[in-house]
Amino acid sequence: MKLIQLPTQAFEERLKQEIEENPALDTGKEDSDSIDDDLSNEFDDAGTEKIEAEDINIDDYLSDDEIPNYKTQANNYSADDEEKNVPYAAGISFHQSLKNQLSTFSFGDEERLIAEFLVGSIDDSGYIRRDLLDLVDDLAFTANIFTTKEKVFTVLKKVIHTLDPSGVGARDLKECLIIQLKRKKVTKIRALAIDILESNFDHFVKKHFEKLKEKFNISNDELKEVNTEISKLNPKPGSSYAGNNKIAEQIVPDFSIKLVNGELDLTLNSRNAPELRISKEYNNMLKGYQESTVKSKSQKDAVFFIKQKLDSAKWFIDAIKQRQQTLLVTMNTIMHYQQEYFLTGDERKLKPMILKDIADKINMDVSTVSRVANSKFVSTPYGTKLIKEFFSESMKNDKGEDVSTKEIKKILETVVLEENKKKPLTDEKLATILKEKGYPIARRTVAKYREQLDLPVARLRKEI
Repeated sequence: MKLIQLPTQAFEERLKQEIEENPALDTGKEDSDSIDDDLSNEFDDAGTEKIEAEDINIDDYLSDDEIPNYKTQANNYSADDEEKNVPYAAGISFHQSLKNQLSTFSFGDEERLIAEFLVGSIDDSGYIRRDLLDLVDDLAFTANIFTTKEKVFTVLKKVIHTLDPSGVGARDLKECLIIQLKRKKVTKIRALAIDILESNFDHFVKKHFEKLKEKFNISNDELKEVNTEISKLNPKPGSSYAGNNKIAEQIVPDFSIKLVNGELDLTLNSRNAPELRISKEYNNMLKGYQESTVKSKSQKDAVFFIKQKLDSAKWFIDAIKQRQQTLLVTMNTIMHYQQEYFLTGDERKLKPMILKDIADKINMDVSTVSRVANSKFVSTPYGTKLIKEFFSESMKNDKGEDVSTKEIKKILETVVLEENKKKPLTDEKLATILKEKGYPIARRTVAKYREQLDLPVARLRKEI
């Protein structure tokens, strides 16, 4: 069950770890069944005590979950055209980059310590979200630096706010945007944008455009230019930094679904189906012990160790085969359950589907399906999708038919996309439109779906 939960890249790491820790496990094809008899009678030929399988402690390799009671070999995968080497974007961390930039400044020891403390107080989005007085207190208690709010503010403005990426170290969104604008070459529109943000930030974010035009005596076109200029800024300068995570990984699809002559074709990423075998060397060591006429205690200890490793290796190979089969059976059932979607790519064709629907069809536990769905991706003709996105609850339409909430969300998204942005639709109006289309849902449900789609309220969708 633990292996099933792992996506492709994590599975490869687990596989690598197992091979490193168990010398009885080798890569490559070879029939491992030939050692079964050897494993069952190490001591019988010599007339000494037999080591039973139950005596072997392999807890390190077993999970608490029950192993499925079937073992079949999975060969539904292809190595053709697959990217074997996963690209990584490696680099120093976001905070280390900021600290490195401090070395370009010339200031006293106290100022340097304050600057380093401020850098350490920046969150991953690039903000310092604490009051300056709190920072002054922390400097005194944790760094034994007794300073003033004014000095901390000076270091913040003259040092931290000049670091890259632009806008880093801001205490709120307003300050973040203004810092970025002031770092750019001065133009009439940028100066106007700074003035609007500094004096009427609330009116701007709430899109009270008429009030802004009246207050600043500007035209609709000028306000549009201001809006365009501000929209180019980064509200989270820290999160855009490539080195924010020391290693950024790309998504590796665990499955691939293709349309071949109008039929759906499912394959498992070949990286989930490694070629493993029992080590010849360890097998020969076991046979050598059996053929020996003298059985010393050290030899018995050695064969006990060998048996542990061989049993663990065989278990791991079987567990991988079970993992392959479980992944394929589960994804194949999901694919056929949502066949209309995979044939067309139309999300409105997604049927209501919960974990139990699939679990019942494959006679497995819901937790098994959950492990597959929550962490695996599938490459489709319509993009790479997280498998759990194909699951959704059902609702009744005006005909009493069960429809997927995904279908309703897609229609809601389309309606909002096509609305007149100068007069965006309220949640009440959206509920009315959905009802007219055959989906009688309440306004509060519309609001919930809208939020799940990351669509702002009508007022914030308004454009100039």
